[in-house]
Amino acid sequence: MDTQHYNHGTEIDNPNDIEVSKTSKSRFLFLLSFFGFFIFAWSGCYNLWEHKYQSNDSVKVPDNTKYDPTYK
Repeated sequence: MDTQHYNHGTEIDNPNDIEVSKTSKSRFLFLLSFFGFFIFAWSGCYNLWEHKYQSNDSVKVPDNTKYDPTYK
């Protein structure tokens, strides 16, 4: 007994399927990679902005560790 079933119907192309059109697929992959890189770069810049160096002038530096040290 043959258990294989063959579907001889016609397939309907979905215009929203990116596998059907190579132009649509390449445009989708380009935009995905562009915006992915943009978000990655923007988040890196934002992280650097949030953790930027803040000067702290209230720290007392010993005189013997300065560029021109003075000793007692």
